[in-house]
Amino acid sequence: MNKQTSWDDQKFFLVVLEEGSFSAAARKLGVTQPTVRTRIEQLEKHLGTVLFSRSVHGLKPTEHALALELPVRAMQRASYHFMRTASAPLNLIAGSVRVSVSEFLGTLVLPQMLSKFHLLYPDVNIEISLNNASANLLEQEVDLAIRMYPPVQEALVAKKVGEVPLGLYAHRDYIQRKGYPTCLADLSQHDLIGPDHNLLEREMIRIFLPEIKNEQFKVRTDSHPAQFSAVKAALGVGFIQCPIANQCSELVQLLPDLEIHRYDLWLVIHEGFRQIPKIRALFDYLAQAFAEYVDGES
Repeated sequence: MNKQTSWDDQKFFLVVLEEGSFSAAARKLGVTQPTVRTRIEQLEKHLGTVLFSRSVHGLKPTEHALALELPVRAMQRASYHFMRTASAPLNLIAGSVRVSVSEFLGTLVLPQMLSKFHLLYPDVNIEISLNNASANLLEQEVDLAIRMYPPVQEALVAKKVGEVPLGLYAHRDYIQRKGYPTCLADLSQHDLIGPDHNLLEREMIRIFLPEIKNEQFKVRTDSHPAQFSAVKAALGVGFIQCPIANQCSELVQLLPDLEIHRYDLWLVIHEGFRQIPKIRALFDYLAQAFAEYVDGES
């Protein structure tokens, strides 16, 4: 190679790699199929290699293409970070901030908090990445992460903002229909809502409710918002974060003295982002907002 490839060329390559065909990549990029084909052919000529081979199932990446996937994704993340950093002058609280958060908190809790944040900082745009897995802060996939465990990498800055208790809840209509359990043994007569394939949560239930039979689970899903909705629909008894469940007047906590589990709640940012005003503003605001959420005051 006698010159470097541009990020634009690499972006075409990454989209073809993700989509598996020139046509699908063209639709995602908003260009024509011949344009994508030509760009890939030019890139292959420039690199002196073959990136894709044709098969009955579409384009198949070569070993060389697969080896290039990791660095090109790093370029993509760097490009995103560049655009977010450049979206506002560093001395202004404005621009985009990307937040990684679990499905439950990102769906049912965070939006309420952000409505108040936007009144304070109307020029900050929030990008929410709903993911129960952890985004990679070291590679700057996101600017700020809300996690249920502390980070171990030294380059990350974290603040524990509280502990979120889990409780057993049911709808008032369900209790009227099935009765109120007065002890754990009574739950053997009730319909339950719980995890599907999540082994950690299934083990937690097995430990706390060893008498429960599989057929008692009337709704199984690994989605915590879906479990919450099922409880609100009076389908059965489920495990819900107490602060959000206690906001619902139609829900009743069962066996409130039972200590089930507490999730630690952490805010995490890369140490290099601490002095960026828009990220720092959101970090400080969420630290206070989640502290109030844990206390049931938000």
